[in-house]
Amino acid sequence: MAFRGPKVWLWRWRRNPLKRRADAVEAWVLLAGWALTVLAGVLAGLTTAHTVEQGMARERVEWRPVVALLTEQAPGTADSRTGTSSAASVWAKVHWSAQDGSAHTGQARVRPGSGVGTPVTVWTDPQGRLVTRPATPSEARSRAALVGGLAGLCAASVPFIAGRALRTRLESRRIDQWGYEWARFGPLWGGRTTG
Repeated sequence: MAFRGPKVWLWRWRRNPLKRRADAVEAWVLLAGWALTVLAGVLAGLTTAHTVEQGMARERVEWRPVVALLTEQAPGTADSRTGTSSAASVWAKVHWSAQDGSAHTGQARVRPGSGVGTPVTVWTDPQGRLVTRPATPSEARSRAALVGGLAGLCAASVPFIAGRALRTRLESRRIDQWGYEWARFGPLWGGRTTG
């Protein structure tokens, strides 16, 4: 087991007569890498989360519920005693009118066994196209936080990996320099030690 002395804070930036230029460069590369990692992660995460939450708020304002009518018998059968079925809902063809009066058709989830002409509530965008129900404000915050966190991690990985690669390269170069210096001065020490 190697002996380790007390931990010295900021040892990479302290003055030391044995510290080489390569050591100072490595210290600043390490600091810059961590600073860029944190900055990129936080900025990308916050920006993405804000954009996602704004988009979902816009959906809540623009998307509207519309009553659509079934144009065909829905597949499946409903239990006549309880009015329920084994399947929660099935896809069936419906038609509706957009805000501008244009007619639209599409597929929507309905109760199994629903008959032709059964009203179904669907959500549409301003152009009258079918969309999903918009997220509630709490769902939007949760999704924005999740997407923002993932974006932050992805963005932070770029400077982190680049910093690690640069640091590895500097360390390899330093080890090569040590090998060169040892090959140059090592033979001069031969035979001078007394036992």
